[in-house]
Amino acid sequence: MEWQQLEYFRVVARLEHFIKSAEQLAISQPALSRSMTKLEKELGVQLFDRHGRSVQLNETGKLFLARVERAMQEIEDGIEEIRQFHDPFAGKVSIAFLMSFGVHMLPDVIASFNRKYPDVEFALYQNPTTVILPQLLRSEVDLCIIGPFGEEPGVVWHKLVEEEMYVYVPADHRLAKREFIRLEEVAGEPFISFKPGYGVRTLMERFCGEAGFEPNIRFEGDDIMTAAGLVSAGLGVTIIPAFSGIEHGKVRRLRVTEPYCRREIGLAWIADRKLPPSADLFRSFIIEYFRGQGEL
Repeated sequence: MEWQQLEYFRVVARLEHFIKSAEQLAISQPALSRSMTKLEKELGVQLFDRHGRSVQLNETGKLFLARVERAMQEIEDGIEEIRQFHDPFAGKVSIAFLMSFGVHMLPDVIASFNRKYPDVEFALYQNPTTVILPQLLRSEVDLCIIGPFGEEPGVVWHKLVEEEMYVYVPADHRLAKREFIRLEEVAGEPFISFKPGYGVRTLMERFCGEAGFEPNIRFEGDDIMTAAGLVSAGLGVTIIPAFSGIEHGKVRRLRVTEPYCRREIGLAWIADRKLPPSADLFRSFIIEYFRGQGEL
């Protein structure tokens, strides 16, 4: 059994089509088919149910794929670790993070880090909470920036920052001249929110519940800029953290006195997985960055 066979198997298992897999791997379809047949003979089991040129991974194949994915990740981590061993300040850091965190905080952290370590590269994945944690558990990323989550064995979560959440209203709104409000004062308003599965959406629903009402969500989006744009168009109100880049002439930011509207953001990693040197370097840097700002 060869490493290349396993890589071929992984691609076919994902695409479940020999021609498409062969095109992606830049080999001929007959050569790919022979390689998979040889692999199955070596294992003594069938991994696919074949339907012409299409294939479907069977239960045995699914079990094997899980092991192959893990083994291939270990190999890829090893190659990266060896590369970084000779120059730990020129590796790559992969991070999955909350979309709302990437608007204003993460760019500042990375810019500060790159001034000190200019040759380190970043692979950034901006996703909702429901996607971020599985990415980390599958070792697709080194680190993730995420809010608190339920107990997950083997995952370490370190609080970085606690930030205030504000109500944003259109500039001509009846409450626009106020500085502080109680959340119940916007109970009858149309709300603009993130889609289900996003941490900001979960927080909005929780805050409104604490204020004694269920938000009337009229528009759902994927990012803060979209939400702010809809607010500026007079289509509703929203609850999001402070961020730069908003047109203050079209919206107003109001602080909430009741209930307590704040969220925690932290850094998470797999406890027993050795991070590549560059990722370990960034982990230490970001923790010290927020500690130095007095955010902890």
